[in-house]
Amino acid sequence: MGREHHVEWIVDEDMTWASNTTPAASASSAVGEEGDRLVLRGRLSLAGDKAAFLEVGGSQVLFDLADPLPPDGADGTWVEVRVRRDSVSLWPYQV
Repeated sequence: MGREHHVEWIVDEDMTWASNTTPAASASSAVGEEGDRLVLRGRLSLAGDKAAFLEVGGSQVLFDLADPLPPDGADGTWVEVRVRRDSVSLWPYQV
């Protein structure tokens, strides 16, 4: 507490367009809870090979992509991803 910690985000749930991933109403990073879901809002970067990064507050969270894939033009847009809380882990890599 009271100091910065560096962690790696591990999300064991694929990004699925129009299912758990939707365009964001706000162009700002956020992490929150909605029921049993963790909501990550950030800028989407499509990496090819069915992978994507979500930039959330200066950090990148890696996701695998599942069908349906994001539409053309989604790269660089702001999105919200809702995943089960139990599918997310944080691992310290520098304490």
